[in-house]
Amino acid sequence: MSLLSILPSRIATARRARRKGPPPCSCAVPPLPSKVATAVARHGGVWRGAVLPVLAIAIWAVISALHLVKSGLLVSPLAVLQTGWHQTVSGALLRALSASLAREASGFVIGTVGGLLLGSLLGFSRIARRMVGPSFDTFKQISLFAWIPLISVWFGLGDAAKVVFLSLAALLPVTAHTCDGIHAVPRSYIEVARAFRYSRLQLITHVILPAALPSIFTGIYLALIYSWLATLGAEYLLVSGSGIGNLLIDGSEQFRMDLVLFGIIVVGLTGWALNALARAIERAIFARRPARAS
Repeated sequence: MSLLSILPSRIATARRARRKGPPPCSCAVPPLPSKVATAVARHGGVWRGAVLPVLAIAIWAVISALHLVKSGLLVSPLAVLQTGWHQTVSGALLRALSASLAREASGFVIGTVGGLLLGSLLGFSRIARRMVGPSFDTFKQISLFAWIPLISVWFGLGDAAKVVFLSLAALLPVTAHTCDGIHAVPRSYIEVARAFRYSRLQLITHVILPAALPSIFTGIYLALIYSWLATLGAEYLLVSGSGIGNLLIDGSEQFRMDLVLFGIIVVGLTGWALNALARAIERAIFARRPARAS
């Protein structure tokens, strides 16, 4: 083979290489795996969310250290920390928090079960929706705290009255979201199920309930939050027994702002923990569901 026959192909190869440009640099940083990138983004969001509380505590500490506010209402963060340590070591915090969480859990479970049953009844039965629906719509417009006098007369001021109050707080959102989720199931899903000759039980368990699950879980999530908020209201208004609400009342009556602020911090952290727990359960549940075809 002569040189003249080889040279044109070599020239064409060199021109194509110049048009493509230089090869990519092998020292480039490889992209992060998806799980690592998700974890970095998640923890980055947590740290960004901590900026405002840390800044508020720093300003609070400076104002307290420089005595810029001449009032006994402003105590230092160190005093709150010391009070919190004393409450923890003495066991008072554990007793108060466990009492509040026990009431919250009891009311949440009772209200959630009742809300699922009532919401399913209103969602599946036209007769129940026509007979009970208007009464429920009126009932949920009444402020929850308006039932306190009636509950205190019927059940007293003990834990039974508080659990009934918390059950009402959990019942309303679960019932409403369960009923709305069942009604919001697309009609096409039901028609396809009927075309495959699904029985009524199969239609409910395999089509309607899975489609309504996001709305149902939203109601349960709201019930968890509302029942915790209602726990403090019940302990304020039905003052018999122990709890975080009673800890706040004792602090205000004794004019101990360190105890009041410590109780507020505990309430906020507990609510944050319940919220994080509910979100984690929600992610775990929906991660197991098969992805819907686009």
